[in-house]
Amino acid sequence: MFDLGTLSAPIVQAPMAGGISMPALAAAVCEAGGLGFLAAGYREPDAVAAEVAELRAATGRPFGLNVFVPSPGGPADPEVVARYAQRIAAEGELGEPRRDDDHFEAKLALAADLRVPVVSFTFGFPVAARCEALHAAGCAVWATVTTPAEAEVALAAGADALVLQGFEAGGHRGSFDDLAANDLGLLTLLRLVAGITAVPLIASGGLFDGAGIAAVLVAGAAAAQLGTAFALCPEAATSPVHRAAIESDAPTDVTRAFTGRRARGVVNRFMREHGEAAPSAYPEVHHLTAPLRSAARAAGDPDRLHLWAGQAHARARAIPAAQLIDELDAELRAALADPRLP
Repeated sequence: MFDLGTLSAPIVQAPMAGGISMPALAAAVCEAGGLGFLAAGYREPDAVAAEVAELRAATGRPFGLNVFVPSPGGPADPEVVARYAQRIAAEGELGEPRRDDDHFEAKLALAADLRVPVVSFTFGFPVAARCEALHAAGCAVWATVTTPAEAEVALAAGADALVLQGFEAGGHRGSFDDLAANDLGLLTLLRLVAGITAVPLIASGGLFDGAGIAAVLVAGAAAAQLGTAFALCPEAATSPVHRAAIESDAPTDVTRAFTGRRARGVVNRFMREHGEAAPSAYPEVHHLTAPLRSAARAAGDPDRLHLWAGQAHARARAIPAAQLIDELDAELRAALADPRLP
């Protein structure tokens, strides 16, 4: 089973769903000594299988695959979703809001069949029996958590490691419950969870340089996970309009406006005008706004598109992923050798 200690650099490339984390980026990170990730979210199972095959053709090193856990409970109130649809109708073409599980069971089976080295979960954690099935296939199983309580749930079900997502992180909050807004910064979360478990902890949120990675390692993490920091690499399939937003110094905020689930992105007009009215209704709102966001991306319109990014997005570097890993590792070593550290 995968061991973080086998990495030459304690760096994990975060899975960024929606097309950014493609095989080219994951392979480049793996070949440079980090752990690259594919994102299964929003992908058809056949597409995920093809991307795993492409990644394996490009590298023989371990890699990860991230899977979204279906939202608990039943469908969102259709009247609430309909009111939001009416509110944003003038923004452009809308899709049909619907409830689905993003092919959860099929993706679990696929990960086991393909013996993916690391399978991580976001928005929740599967029950122990599913975790055991992945273990039986040789997969290490990681959970994304935002609170100590979520960590305890995942540990009880058999998680091998925990990805601790601080409030600084870009993209969707990994919270098990979208309505439970217990927003902890990364260092606070790291120290709290380090006090309740000895499993490896992967720190995520607001990290962009070696000194930041050194800080979380000293605080108890086994590795650091970086997402936005990789989004400007040429291997990342980040759209031009999204790249421009990341390169800017614009502020970020957390919103449900685009998907019905809390997520951090660069503030734009759509967020400002609709954020407070957006319901907690995922994935219904995600499907509702998908055509609108696709059209905005194609048109290069930054005001009707989700521009997911962490708080430190302006510090991202537009350099190849291997070069970024090398620079981060050199900065990390320099920081850890600083005589001011105990």
